[in-house]
Order: sequence, then structure tokens, then C-alpha cells
Amino acid sequence: MSLRDALPEASVLELASKCEIEDDKGNKVLFGSLFADQKTVVVFIRHFFCGMCQLFVEQLAAVPEAALEAAGAQIVVVGCGDFRGLENYRENTGFKGPIYVDSTRKLYFTLGMDIQTMATAPSGQKPSYVTEGSLSNAWKSIKNGPLKDPSLLGKQGNFGQIGGDWVFGPGNQCTFAHRMQNTQDHVEVKVLMKAASVILP
Repeated sequence: MSLRDALPEASVLELASKCEIEDDKGNKVLFGSLFADQKTVVVFIRHFFCGMCQLFVEQLAAVPEAALEAAGAQIVVVGCGDFRGLENYRENTGFKGPIYVDSTRKLYFTLGMDIQTMATAPSGQKPSYVTEGSLSNAWKSIKNGPLKDPSLLGKQGNFGQIGGDWVFGPGNQCTFAHRMQNTQDHVEVKVLMKAASVILP
């Protein structure tokens, strides 16, 4: 198993569970509380203006609630920007589940998501959620971000930060890990849902 897909050691998971993240009101929440009682798919995105991550979260938003309930699971999204950008992000993606921010990126780094790059996927390796070209994606990022609400400029998070896809809980356990290696490296939604035993129609 490569380091990008290696499950965190128990000591790392313990540290991660004690990291504080913020909700859309700026209230601090312990990361471990998200999966203390429930299986939780956690998707760490890049910055809030990233059109590619928005496309991925749009796919997550389309996962039927009934399928999640049948698997006893929930989906949570975590960004690295300011909590004041969460409402706009929810509007842009249609995602109705919980969204939090790790503005210090302490949680990202604790879980090994420490790559900072603007590199896209190698030719021929783009996942299916990347349905738009680079120029179209750049325009979407600008249109849904600073053009829509100039006050969000500077609140989007680190442009070079790379995220990842995980399955935690219930309890302090992790059963799936994927750390992105480039800006287009989220796992396919169907793969992530299968890892969480969520049966898609």
C-alpha cells in the first residue's frame, strides 16, 4: 500500500481526533466528535474557489440520503479556508451535509495531507468528476468565488493545499484513506461510497 493510501496509525488518529475545526458560525468542534457514534465519510477539499473540488462535491451532493441512512453513514466536507466562506460554498455545490473548516490546516497536516501543488493529473489519468477543461474550470472558480462575492477574496484557503478522502468511525477508527497527489486526485465517488458500504442505485 502506498503512503497516499496508508491508514493512519492509532497515535496519529488520536491526535487528529483532538484537532479543532470550525462550523459555519465559527464554533469550534473536535474532529473526533464527527465520527464518535457514526461511520463518516470525510472529504477534505482544496480552497473554496477550486472548481474541480466543487464538481466533486456536487457529485457527493447527489448521493441519495436513503443510501447513506441504510449504511448508517454520513458525508462531511472539510475545507481549509475561513468559515465565512462556507455558506457560499454550500450554495455553489448544493451539498446539504455538514461542512467545516480547518483554517490552520493542522488537521490536514496531522493526517499526512501536506502536499502543496498546483499540478493537475497526468495526461490520461483525470477522474470522471473532472468534466470541464482548465479554462472553463478557472472561469467557474472566479465566477463562483470573488466575482459572486468579493468579500470572500482571501477567505478561500491556501491555493496550493491538496486534500483527501477518508472513512472514519464509528469510534476512533479509520477504514479508508486517500491523500490527493495533485489537484484532480479525489477518488471516484463510487469507490469512496463502496469503502463506506454505501450502496448506490
